[in-house]
Amino acid sequence: MRTAPSGGPRRALGRRRERVPWPLGVPAALAVLLLLVPLGGLLVRAPWEGLPRILLTPEVREALRLSLVCASLATLVSVVLGVPLAYVLARSQAPGVRLLRALVTLPLVLPPVVGGVALLLAFGRNGIVGRYLDAWFGITVPFSTPAVVVAETFVAMPFLVVAVEGALRTADRGYDEAAATLGASRMTVFLRVTLPIIRPALVAGAVLCWARALGEFGATATFAGNFEGTTRTMPLAVYNAIQTDPDAAIALSLVLLTVSVTVLVVLRGRWTGQGAA
Repeated sequence: MRTAPSGGPRRALGRRRERVPWPLGVPAALAVLLLLVPLGGLLVRAPWEGLPRILLTPEVREALRLSLVCASLATLVSVVLGVPLAYVLARSQAPGVRLLRALVTLPLVLPPVVGGVALLLAFGRNGIVGRYLDAWFGITVPFSTPAVVVAETFVAMPFLVVAVEGALRTADRGYDEAAATLGASRMTVFLRVTLPIIRPALVAGAVLCWARALGEFGATATFAGNFEGTTRTMPLAVYNAIQTDPDAAIALSLVLLTVSVTVLVVLRGRWTGQGAA
């Protein structure tokens, strides 16, 4: 006589409870179509045969080079400045930290064009900081390659700060306290104990920051302009090419799509929970 497997009825009940009501399935399917059909259209209309030739044209290569350089520099600046900022937000008990956190994450929800206008008002030749940079040092930031890096850092750094701050909040502080009791200075504890613990979140935040910087458009166009070889990154090149050379626009879009998919694969555990221990 065969015995029923342990937990069988409960498992069957669980399967019944996991069924999605059909009134929710219909809008869910429409949402999937809305998200995937445009990407499918991009793949269908892509000029696959001429793709290598398009990607090797001087204009596209220059846009690619400029985008990679500026996004990497923006990520580097974000790590150097953003990790200490995340530490302050996570560990400081000073008054005003909650308000500071809200202000730091503001670029996440701020329209990028508004961010570009804000950067112009701050670092433009008549801006509250830019006027002194121009008068005292002869430095003019807007409409230059450094302006691209500043704009991308402005919009991308909050992604890194949020990721690292979350890791610092959930990290076991017992290791820090143990190292401190052994005589390590606070800076040594931060560099030798805290940073290794949060390394996965730091890498994930840096990857997300780099991808956001690579796809930045609005703040860059407003603050840095759209000059070939100087400030025209890939998103701006796509915007230009869609009016004159649609095949080049699709080719550049495929590059950005590939980067996005790669980031999704790298961070899949963090976003889907599969990598959680």
